[in-house]
Amino acid sequence: MAASARPNGSAHGAPLSERDAAILAFERQWWSHAGAKEQAIRDEFGLSSARYYQLLGALIDSPVALAHDPMLIKRLQRMREARAAARARRSL
Repeated sequence: MAASARPNGSAHGAPLSERDAAILAFERQWWSHAGAKEQAIRDEFGLSSARYYQLLGALIDSPVALAHDPMLIKRLQRMREARAAARARRSL
């Protein structure tokens, strides 16, 4: 897998790196509980969960990732927005 620090989607027209495409493919899977996913992240990518989610967050904002898999990216954006709204309601 490519070991770039940022998703290649930051440059317009640049294709997704192998790692970025693998992260999107990984996110298409459904997990029964968080522990299984966290372990799979370590096994599959050799990354901490925090680093994986940093990379995923950058991909969610990437126009290249959106072009690559619009349904997945839109779903992830909706999920992120719902979590942010729930946090905002709890903090009020």
